[in-house]
Amino acid sequence: MQTEISYSFPSAPVANRFLNELKHWSVADVKAKLFNNSDSVKVTYEFDGKGFDYTCSELDDLASKYDGQEV
Repeated sequence: MQTEISYSFPSAPVANRFLNELKHWSVADVKAKLFNNSDSVKVTYEFDGKGFDYTCSELDDLASKYDGQEV
């Protein structure tokens, strides 16, 4: 199942920092892109639908490190 999560950040430079960290992220294979005036990031990844979604949890933790919130 393809999962998509969007995060909003205080500014475009902060969103870019989050995006750049995802490019070298070792937790899971994710695709990410800027959107909504470049202060938001949309993340897409595959989830098998079984059990707890650790990728989502890790993404939330990483986004909060950059003062991002899921939208």
